[in-house]
Amino acid sequence: MLKILKSLVFFLITTAPIYAQNNIDCINDETLAKTSQKNRSGALKTADSIYQSSKDPLHKAQSLMLSANLYQKNGDFKKAICYAENADVLIAKVNDPDLASRITEFLALQYRLVGLHERSKKYIVKGFEIAKKIQDPKRYNETQGVLNQELAHYEMELGNYPNAVKYLEISLSFFEKVGIIGEEVVTAASYRLLGDVYFKQNKYDLAESYYKKAEVLLKEPSCLLGWIYNGLGGIRLKQKQWKEAEIYLSKAEKIAENNHQLDLRKGVYANINDYYEGIEDTEKASLYAVKYVKIYEQINAKNNAFANEKLNTEVSSKRNVQISIAKNIAIVILCIALGGLFVFFRSKQKKQRSKLRSIIRSQQKFTEKDKEESPDVDFSNISVEELDDKENETGKKRSESLMTAETETKLLELLNDFEKGNLYNNKNMSLPFLSGELNTNTKYLSYVINQHKSADFKSYINRLRINYIVDKLINDEKYRQYKISILAEECGFSSHSKFASIFRAVTDFSPSAYIKLLDTENQLDKSIHFQENN
Repeated sequence: MLKILKSLVFFLITTAPIYAQNNIDCINDETLAKTSQKNRSGALKTADSIYQSSKDPLHKAQSLMLSANLYQKNGDFKKAICYAENADVLIAKVNDPDLASRITEFLALQYRLVGLHERSKKYIVKGFEIAKKIQDPKRYNETQGVLNQELAHYEMELGNYPNAVKYLEISLSFFEKVGIIGEEVVTAASYRLLGDVYFKQNKYDLAESYYKKAEVLLKEPSCLLGWIYNGLGGIRLKQKQWKEAEIYLSKAEKIAENNHQLDLRKGVYANINDYYEGIEDTEKASLYAVKYVKIYEQINAKNNAFANEKLNTEVSSKRNVQISIAKNIAIVILCIALGGLFVFFRSKQKKQRSKLRSIIRSQQKFTEKDKEESPDVDFSNISVEELDDKENETGKKRSESLMTAETETKLLELLNDFEKGNLYNNKNMSLPFLSGELNTNTKYLSYVINQHKSADFKSYINRLRINYIVDKLINDEKYRQYKISILAEECGFSSHSKFASIFRAVTDFSPSAYIKLLDTENQLDKSIHFQENN
């Protein structure tokens, strides 16, 4: 019986990871589903049983990789990476370059998905060294193709698009030599990435040609096809061909809604928001702006949770419950303090005023908190049981910093000074523009904003602008008399609709509703003064 189970494990870890890694971010969710969907807990127990009964490092490594794949499927990146790291330690004790290369491919992919690109590159480099020992030509070419795809991702993250193109062309040359089932998928993945690279360089005709090549190779709806439709929709948006853009983005949204890839949803929602802004449908543009912000926050929270050992969904649920209880208690206390006055108002009005006061206080006390750092811990020296006590990824961000600590501190000080002014309202504001103003480069600036401001550059500037205009509305009554288009102009937005969308995403109110509630609140304050809670 044990021999049969070992054979099953070997089959799973030597076939499923191929598709999971070769198709970049998407196929991993689809591959293991056939094996684990019916009885994932049973599969995990089987893998653990094999690990306990196995005596040689090879079989132990195989069972650990089965568990890693199952945990990855369940969305538990922390345990998936931990099991794979332990498998990596064990496989070093035996001569099996085939399994060793699959483990490094898995780790390179998973670390990239949680945003730890330098650690991902560490395993890419290690994978190339292991690949030299692979005897089977097909497996060698497949490994080289996958690793070059990962290198392309790394270069794209840094904005080195010519290097990304070079690595993708190399990956395609290796995939052409593979000649196995699945070649169409991995080739389509490289074509799609080439489309992304040329799109970012505004070479839309070339980008479309690669997206089309990728589309032809895919037979069924998938996450990868969703990315392709989103890319084609993005091109049509740039060309202002609204009807075709709607068709592509509708297809992309349908796939995204049926897929667990948050990055895909984020990209699709951003493009759909731009589409509705383009056709001047402010209401729907606002709806998708809110969707975009929520997905962005989910991704950011997920990555931060991974770095701080907070991926456990039960802990997250308890924390949400605690926050909800705290809000309810605050509302009850506020209602009691106001006493008889609030008896005359409906329940909805009470909730709106309470929420408005929370927004006012948050804007007046708006500060940024730096992320705490902790010492670097290497997974490879940690056993599976020790992970919850010893694993801490937060410190790795410091060791993987692109600059010295002094440079990073100085740049953060310059950013804090920048926030005290109002240069962010400049219509020409962009990452290169601000980099020039701060006498640094875009890579450093983007890194510091992501690490210390918990946002990408676009969200960071939008947040500063909205906080600026909210502060004006609170403290200067004349701003409440201005038209919305003038307020948009004041804080640097290019259009009324764009301003309204972002304002709603940040405050949960439209600009006009916010001004109306603020006026109501001021009238109330004139008749009854109450002490705000700090």
